[in-house]
Amino acid sequence: MIDIQKNFSMFQILDENGNANEKLMPQLRPEEIRKMYELMILTRVFDETALKLQREGRILTYASCRGQEASQIGSAIVLNKDDWLFPSFREHGAQLLRGFPPELLYLYWGGDERGMNIQNNESFTVSIPVGTQLLHAVGAAWAFKLRNEKKVSMVYFGDGATSEGDFHEAMNFAGVFKVPCIFVCQNNQWAISVPRKRQTASETLAQKAVAYGFDGIKVDGNDIFAVFKVAKEAIEKARAGGGPTFIECYTYRMSDHTTADDASKYRDAREVEEWKKKDPVERLEKYMMRKKMLDEKLKQKILDEATKKIEETVKRAEAIAPQDPTEMFHYTFAEMLWNQKEQLDELHLLSRKKVEVAVHE
Repeated sequence: MIDIQKNFSMFQILDENGNANEKLMPQLRPEEIRKMYELMILTRVFDETALKLQREGRILTYASCRGQEASQIGSAIVLNKDDWLFPSFREHGAQLLRGFPPELLYLYWGGDERGMNIQNNESFTVSIPVGTQLLHAVGAAWAFKLRNEKKVSMVYFGDGATSEGDFHEAMNFAGVFKVPCIFVCQNNQWAISVPRKRQTASETLAQKAVAYGFDGIKVDGNDIFAVFKVAKEAIEKARAGGGPTFIECYTYRMSDHTTADDASKYRDAREVEEWKKKDPVERLEKYMMRKKMLDEKLKQKILDEATKKIEETVKRAEAIAPQDPTEMFHYTFAEMLWNQKEQLDELHLLSRKKVEVAVHE
């Protein structure tokens, strides 16, 4: 067992050269490790494709998760099917792992809310406001406890969210009522253009949990084995009635905050280059090759399969018929306001004129 509450130095199993501390390694079969690797590759291909689609004008503003694959896959893979996941806007890997259809994710990032169809998925809708999902996750966990259900909720957020009031309210409630909620903070060092050192005077983010009466731990977020082990112990404790855990995944945002951002204006390129050496995908590849679980041929095969799957996903997403634009008026309020009715009439008028022009042409 890990001494979580006192462990604010970074917990690590797999270093950036792919060397593992075998004494700390979780019990994982080779096929389980390969599954983790395949999910990380799928996440990266999904992410790279999304960036290309955005630059081509085929989807809207997008938030990349490059460099954070281990933090997401290593934690979400421990959840049971009926546990609940609460993502922010960067948890594409965790959502793919949970079986969320990738074509719906592309649909959502293309501006179509039908992409957040969460039926039978135990994954909550993407939270664009920073930090609000923490309250939702704690509320769900409180419901699990009241119903005596052996479920847990896992909520993802960035270091920037720890500066929000919602974060503190959620942490306080979770600590007081000992709800089965796992807080996964992906400390990627930047809250848009604000560096972590300008966000808090705390030595670590994990230690904030102590003030609220529960355990916190800082883990190497680019080490999938360390994330897996910490998440597994936290979930087992929560399921047994031991309350919440705060996991600070120390990682890095390799891309811009979103495609609407230019990180080169505030971030030193040398910093990015140093973090590239800690790439979570390459780190796992080195380990697997050393253990004869992976070679160049298999590596290419896994990449080709992921690429083909995502290419087919894009075709399915773009084949979905556009949504009726009038729905935005019908579902904003229980009853349309007077100004909405005027706008709807104007839309109908413009549509008729467009049809008339097309006919005359």
